[in-house]
Amino acid sequence: MSYTLIITEKPQAAMKIAYCLADTSPIKKNFFGVPYYEIEHKGNKYVVGSAVGHLFGLAEKEKTNEFPVFDLIWKPKGGFSLKYLNALRNLAKEADNFIVACDYDVEGEVIGFNVLRFICNRQDAHRMKFSTLTKPELMKSFDEMLEHVDFGQAYAGETRHYLDWMYGINLSRALTNTTKSVGGFAILSIGRVQGPALAFIVSKEREINAFKPQAYWTVSIDCQDKKNYEFNAEYPKQIFDYDETHDFKKLEGKKGNALTTKEQREMFPWPPFDLTNLQTESYRLFKLTPSQTLAIAQKLYLSGLISYPRTSSQKLPPTIGYKKIIEKLSDKYPFVKNITREYPIQGGKTDPAHPAIFPTGESSKKLTQQEKNIYDLIVKRFVSCFCDSATIDEKEIKIESEGKEFIAKGKKISKKGWLEIYPTAIQEKELEDVNGVVDILKVYIEEKETQPPRRYSPASIITELEKRHLGTKSTRASIIETLYKRGYITGTSIQATQLGMKVVETLEKNSPLILDEQLTRNFEEKMENLQEKKNKEEMQQEEKNILTEAKKIITNIIDGFKTKEETIGKSLIDANNERKTEEKEKNTITECPVCKKGMLIAIRSRKGKRFLACDKYPECKTTFPLPQQGLLKTGNEKCPRCGFPLLTLIKKGKPPWKFCFNPECYRKTMAENAEKKQLKAEEKETKKKEKLMEKKTKAKEKAREKRLKAKQKATVKAKTKKTKIKKEKSS
Repeated sequence: MSYTLIITEKPQAAMKIAYCLADTSPIKKNFFGVPYYEIEHKGNKYVVGSAVGHLFGLAEKEKTNEFPVFDLIWKPKGGFSLKYLNALRNLAKEADNFIVACDYDVEGEVIGFNVLRFICNRQDAHRMKFSTLTKPELMKSFDEMLEHVDFGQAYAGETRHYLDWMYGINLSRALTNTTKSVGGFAILSIGRVQGPALAFIVSKEREINAFKPQAYWTVSIDCQDKKNYEFNAEYPKQIFDYDETHDFKKLEGKKGNALTTKEQREMFPWPPFDLTNLQTESYRLFKLTPSQTLAIAQKLYLSGLISYPRTSSQKLPPTIGYKKIIEKLSDKYPFVKNITREYPIQGGKTDPAHPAIFPTGESSKKLTQQEKNIYDLIVKRFVSCFCDSATIDEKEIKIESEGKEFIAKGKKISKKGWLEIYPTAIQEKELEDVNGVVDILKVYIEEKETQPPRRYSPASIITELEKRHLGTKSTRASIIETLYKRGYITGTSIQATQLGMKVVETLEKNSPLILDEQLTRNFEEKMENLQEKKNKEEMQQEEKNILTEAKKIITNIIDGFKTKEETIGKSLIDANNERKTEEKEKNTITECPVCKKGMLIAIRSRKGKRFLACDKYPECKTTFPLPQQGLLKTGNEKCPRCGFPLLTLIKKGKPPWKFCFNPECYRKTMAENAEKKQLKAEEKETKKKEKLMEKKTKAKEKAREKRLKAKQKATVKAKTKKTKIKKEKSS
């Protein structure tokens, strides 16, 4: 049987497309546990199959530990994805046509292009382009499908993969190799975008460390007008010479001249979400990291609830169907009635592949609280774009006294407009109109200190990467996650660690090109230009040119490394050892109860499992399991049963839990708890039986009493009858 194979990026997308395109119910089948769908559409047969993200990854053509390595090929990734690869290979055998229906972006194009090339043995196919997994858009996308895959995106994406692999593997091996040259060993990594990103985080850390606080003074006054209205006004400048404050103290008890000015300001709705805005807002409101937000948004997209989230656009074109979406949302969200605009407010950023993020209006199934938070936020942002602007009444009172001017500012929302819907806090402050002479009742002089620059948050760092044109909307969150994993940065208020500082310092001295933002931006621009080439041959040539340039740069960097190997290695190994010592001190729990020589340290295995282990390994192989999530704290309390230190587990939204990490003690406690539970159950059962017996006894007694009363009543009745008969006979 011949058919057309539709290739999707995720299993959930395959299911959505199958059910939307099928004229009748799709036939769901599976190939060794991998689902696929057979459908008919307008009399033609189709099979909808799925990848599971990237099925192929770059690897060395021949395995070697040497570097630099540039001879790369695409290879199956293996593991969980291998069964999806085999399923598509099986489905491709009988297919005579192919349609790529992966996400329409650079990564989606690479996934679909690789499936075509390496599984289907094709170089081209038709292409569906959609931004939501809703039936109307999928039907339209199918009817208006492109004749070719987007080769610009495909080759740009492939080039990015090659660049990132060549930079990441070669430079990371070079860094690691320098530590071996001095008799140590530390697995270190750096990447094409990681390097510049780490460099500006370290630059911020240096600013903070070099910052020296400076004392300054602020001045404010309490005033009263002729109507006895009191208010406070501030001197608008910081005073760095304390002697200057003496002149201000003299103003107390004197008079000043006040003048009130008013201004009405229109506050337009904020533009619709692009991915970066969504990530920063969800961190502001819900403290979700950019990675968490992206994962939730992707899930909402696959459920058909929102449009494709990996977008740079802040524009909502009319083709998305404003009216239909608003109509669907109005059933669930009463604030939709506040809509007054026919067309939404738009932002400045665009994305040729997808519009801004918007809700589809489809009914939401059961969502977790975090998913609901993000979905509701997207709905509110979308609806607010169609609402009136807010009107803010601003008032300023200037008080002049002996050549010094003070200012009091007030703000009031006179018309809420979109602010009624979208969660935006505006601090209001009421001020009456004050004009003419006022009395200065009190002068306040307060000493303060200048503050160091603020560190980046997980959200503001994403915005900074975007401003600097480093990484892509899809990769920025993962770049920061990698810096955390490597131990280069730490904390939610992002701080460069000693290791991160040392890596940057070493690279600045010996190989500054790795940290060069401009070089990274140049590559980004060249990949963007590649997408705009007119034909495949030009794209392939541009890819070749970019990679040739990269190879030269990487080779020069590594040659420089080899000439300074020992210097670089010593610097890095010292920093890494310092990091290990810090981590050890931070994670040391208590003395090992088995060998009595080592200390128990909380560590994670390669697979991420957390446990306690003795630092005298391999002499002492003692380990204890630990809860996998939450913050662990030690104290002075001991377990009353076994004497082990009690640990405290702290989880967000839950009370602290003290527990003993000794498994034997835990098992005994659990056994005792089980025994107590059993005894309680038996006691409960006994009481239940006793109550039942008591109930039965009472019922029997009640029945006996009833019978006795009935018997007595019958006896009385019989006697009465006999007496009556005797009387009748005697008469």
